[in-house]
Amino acid sequence: MEDEELVRLFLGREQTAVEETEKKYGARLYRFAYGMLKDRRDAEECVNDTWLKAWYTIPPHHPRCLSAYLLKLCRFTVFDLLDRQNARKRKTTLVELTEEMEQCLSSGDAEKEIDVQELGDSLTVFLKKMSPESRLVFVRRYWFADSVAEIAQRYHISESKVKILLFRTRNKLRDYLKKEGFCL
Repeated sequence: MEDEELVRLFLGREQTAVEETEKKYGARLYRFAYGMLKDRRDAEECVNDTWLKAWYTIPPHHPRCLSAYLLKLCRFTVFDLLDRQNARKRKTTLVELTEEMEQCLSSGDAEKEIDVQELGDSLTVFLKKMSPESRLVFVRRYWFADSVAEIAQRYHISESKVKILLFRTRNKLRDYLKKEGFCL
């Protein structure tokens, strides 16, 4: 079933919307959630929560790309679960990712000045200018929260090459955002 048809089912409040969407995207969302959580039951819970969020959010929203919309909902659900599970003891991976990106983005009051939509648009333009290898490594690290070792294994490159690619991409991103007028 095509995405436009699935969205129409959601908009029409058809019960089959969730079933058909699960058939098409369930495995992909489960792999994503499991990759971040490393727990089968938590991954299943996040995917089920994603279907519920899609049911309640699609009527006001009309996503242009259903798969990206669902992946975004699932990603937020995974991070919410990680926040709840680790409220007292932060996962080092998420702290590490945050610290890495702080090298590109400022901290403090300047963050409030950054328009999230503009930042997202600039990031998209920046990533399109990058080499496919750098772009894939960057997205796997900062969108999917893959470890350096997982990225190296996935793309058959050394961990040190992954680290170098990430370091250089972060520096280029920082320079690009400054050039675009973001207060960093």
